[in-house]
Amino acid sequence: MRAYFMVAALVGSVSAAFLLAANLGTGNALSAQDFVDLQQGSTAHAGFRRAHAKGFCVAGDFISSGALAPFSSAAVLQAGRYPFIGRFSIAGNNPLAPDLKAPVRSFAITLLPETAQQWRIAMNTPPVLAVGTPEKFYLQLQAIQNNSVPQFFAEHPESQAFVKWRSTYQASSSFASERYHSINAFYLQKAAGQQQAVKWAAVPMLTSTISSELDETDADALQKEFFARLNAGMVSFDWQFTLGTDADDENNATVLWPDSNVQISAGTLQIHQATEQLDGNCNALNFDPLVLPRGVAPTADPILRARAAAYAESHRRRAREVLVQSVVGDQHE
Repeated sequence: MRAYFMVAALVGSVSAAFLLAANLGTGNALSAQDFVDLQQGSTAHAGFRRAHAKGFCVAGDFISSGALAPFSSAAVLQAGRYPFIGRFSIAGNNPLAPDLKAPVRSFAITLLPETAQQWRIAMNTPPVLAVGTPEKFYLQLQAIQNNSVPQFFAEHPESQAFVKWRSTYQASSSFASERYHSINAFYLQKAAGQQQAVKWAAVPMLTSTISSELDETDADALQKEFFARLNAGMVSFDWQFTLGTDADDENNATVLWPDSNVQISAGTLQIHQATEQLDGNCNALNFDPLVLPRGVAPTADPILRARAAAYAESHRRRAREVLVQSVVGDQHE
């Protein structure tokens, strides 16, 4: 019954509804429930995320260089070693989907997970989004389901940077060799009135060598490759921050910032453990990008808030499903 009360509290903590965008021409507001309904599709996989349902847990330490301490008072950006819990995943709502068929891969972490200064971060392989508002993103999801993506992109010229990235992107043979992006911008804050817009990326630092040959018939090919790679040595990423300038719009995630912008390495993300997601402590986490420590703040990017709201709704649903499963299990004991 202890599990019952723990999950019940979890459900209560994320049970509110979130409005994401204004009228879509129907006279009704678009809600987080609408987004998650669309991502979920006709069949819900009980207890799993509605997006990025398939993944596995990792754990490690962030070795902070302290190079960003002049820009932020965040604890983990001061020089030192800080633990994190993470998760690698593929796009889609099917927890049994084949790894190699997914168009997007993701890496999420929670730094200092046991403290009030935890920082939840969700990164993806695309460096930009195709559209910059929640209502347009909803229409993009509909276009994907309706197989009308080319027409959608043609009608939304702001998608140019994303389309260019997609046309040149080649998926790697390992989660460990992908580059993962914040997509949205955030502010680093040192003192009142002082802030610096930034984006970041986890850049692979491959130190172990194993065969890159993957069994394309194995639905879990990428997960198995990562576990084997980790057995051969630690997996690391350089956490690189790009500083925005006055010429950059931090509230528009469809535009790439120039390579000429200042880049600073915050330190190294070192992964030393991987676990099946149902057995790992990342499974219950909601990697809400608006869970931020002191010294880091969100921009006004409307997509950023939409992401957080949809994550919360997905988390609420699967927490409720786990609760029901727990109650049924208790009744059969």
